[in-house]
Amino acid sequence: MREARLLVVVVTLWLAAVAGAREQPPQRPGCERESVEQCAGLAMDAMGGRERLEQVKSVRLQNIGHTLLMEQSYRQDPFITSYSRGVTTLDLANQRVLIVTHSVWPESDPGQAESDSTLVVAPDGGVYRGQPDSPCSLANIAAAREALALGPARLLLTAVAAPDLHFEGSEMLRSTPHTVLAFSWQKIPVRVLIDSFNHLPDAVEMTQVFHDFWYFWGDVQQRIYFDNYQLFNGITYPTNQVVERNGTLWSSRQALNVEFNVAIDEKAFVMDAKTAKQSEESPGWNRPFRADKDTVLASDVVLFPGAWTSTLVKQSDGIVILEAPISGLYTRGVVEEARKRYPELPIKAVLSTSDSWPHTGGVRYAVAQHFPVYILDLNRPLLDKMVWAPHTLDPDALAMMKPSPKPNWKIVSGKQVLGSGENRVELYPLRGASTERQYMVYFPEYRLLYASDTLVINDDGTLYDPELTYEVVQAAKREKLPVETVFAMHQTPVPWRQVVALLGKAQVEKAHQP
Repeated sequence: MREARLLVVVVTLWLAAVAGAREQPPQRPGCERESVEQCAGLAMDAMGGRERLEQVKSVRLQNIGHTLLMEQSYRQDPFITSYSRGVTTLDLANQRVLIVTHSVWPESDPGQAESDSTLVVAPDGGVYRGQPDSPCSLANIAAAREALALGPARLLLTAVAAPDLHFEGSEMLRSTPHTVLAFSWQKIPVRVLIDSFNHLPDAVEMTQVFHDFWYFWGDVQQRIYFDNYQLFNGITYPTNQVVERNGTLWSSRQALNVEFNVAIDEKAFVMDAKTAKQSEESPGWNRPFRADKDTVLASDVVLFPGAWTSTLVKQSDGIVILEAPISGLYTRGVVEEARKRYPELPIKAVLSTSDSWPHTGGVRYAVAQHFPVYILDLNRPLLDKMVWAPHTLDPDALAMMKPSPKPNWKIVSGKQVLGSGENRVELYPLRGASTERQYMVYFPEYRLLYASDTLVINDDGTLYDPELTYEVVQAAKREKLPVETVFAMHQTPVPWRQVVALLGKAQVEKAHQP
């Protein structure tokens, strides 16, 4: 009995300790005695003081940086890297951004890797300078507005203006305890990690749906590290910003020079109102499918051309959908068109031939519909992550299913025949140095080859990235495929002999380059 009573006492004390721990406020290293507003004030003091920060009406940054092309790299991590150098002007007083950039893009055609661009974003939209100007993307607009409100010059002022500013539990960052200030900005949860020793903001975090290639990952966690603080006109400012998304380092930008309250050239911010409005009205990646234009490749083999193509293939026992790109909305449209054209047949397969993110944008919808999805063996780890990625902020068809269905993957690791009769198809992994994450689809009855994301003929009649085409030609030879016509994700059908001739010409020109 005495042991039982002792056990009751121990359990009671333990429960009381747990309850007490829950009732205690979260730890606030460096701000133990301060309110959340006072803690933010200490951080502003560390940067030079609230008054100085409020007096900053514009910032000009001379930047150099790099970005890991996670959506473009043909072999995944480690990723191909692009580079940039330019000048960013933040007009904080008028909520405008001007970015002049010189970029080096590693996947460009020979001699075309370097380019220049000018982006202007204002409250009513944004444009890229050109002849004429063109609408910028939703991603450009979102990034610009984030830089204005949550960049180093305005982050703490935005925080103290938020009605829901509060503390969250402390965190360790770079082996240092940090107090966490949390608030909402445009319905996006934001967290600022304040160094407990010097009170400077070390990082800002947010979880949101992005409008760039990260769109396909749903709720993306972003952390921007602030580093290499330097003193400019009485303000301690981080010259280095490193962006991490979903725990993976993505980009880094270093300011080689920082200027405050620079003169604003109004002419540089002039935009055509109609063009700027178009940027705000863009659907982004959540684009609808349009069936008003199609190309009949063979009997009941119908291609829907566009920036990203999809093809319907009617077989005796069902419909094969070749590619589910861009978004769930787009792929749903493809499915609805298939059911409209062939109401008596089920969807028997979806072929997803590449791992590039916009190419797989509709795969989650296909999984939600319980369709068998044919994917390359090497792509399964990435697609598994994409299927299970949380989409709570903007739920798609898969996120709204409870419980979520398991994907019905059909793994392509060698030649695979799908269907029978005239419209049967054969699937072949490419396995090239730059194409190992893609597979081809061959229609033997028509000597028709779908080359995934490897073929684009430029406006001047040359091949974009001849290396990709070379690997397709080599794979066709390896598999002994007689080909008369070829098409691809971004290329309508062209004669095979034309493509081979263009490849030969490109190889000759490359051999004679100085």
